Amino acid sequence: MSARRDLEALADGIRAGRIDPFDSRWHPKLVGNAAREAAVLVLFGALDSFSPASGEPLSPADLDVLLLKRAQTLGSHPGQVAFPGGGRDPGDASLVECALREAVEETGLDPLGVDVLAELPALGLGASGFLVTPVLAWWASPSPVDVVDYAESAQVFRTPVRELIDPANRVTGVIRRRGVTFSSPAFLVSDVLVWGFTAMVLDALFEGLRWSVPWDRERKHYISP
Repeated sequence: MSARRDLEALADGIRAGRIDPFDSRWHPKLVGNAAREAAVLVLFGALDSFSPASGEPLSPADLDVLLLKRAQTLGSHPGQVAFPGGGRDPGDASLVECALREAVEETGLDPLGVDVLAELPALGLGASGFLVTPVLAWWASPSPVDVVDYAESAQVFRTPVRELIDPANRVTGVIRRRGVTFSSPAFLVSDVLVWGFTAMVLDALFEGLRWSVPWDRERKHYISP
């Protein structure tokens, strides 16, 4: 089975209610007026180096995922690596539209080249009060991407999946704030740390897609608050 088909099978299971890739503890107890809606675009595509003429099916090692580094000046999660996305605007007809609009505003991608596969189960972010829906998508026709507004994003990059699932690049990120210790799966790729919400979503998806490779969860990376 190709990696594209893996993603479609996961999306089918999620839409049918057979699969929830996330830990049930991540799902909010209260919705609606208790939280602000947001959406992020989890966009997988083929690496530029992949040659479809070879006739070989895409493997996870042939894919990348679109990420960005948030500007240090932002009041929420400054400097963190994230999926494109943000809060739902009154004009957004759906959470899918929200995720695509934010991705266009942050990276300049052409949404016509994106095939939306599924809305994943919503996740609660207690610290910010957002109810975040990851939108799983396939980049059928990749377009150039870059920082659109440096007040929002410091970098935009396509990260190879093979580097994310490489055990050598996997760590448990640990941060202590206000006397509370938080830890999550994390990725150290090309001196960029992916941790927190984004890393938790990627880790859960890789597990659900059966792309994960065993890694040392006792290998800690301590994060400065």
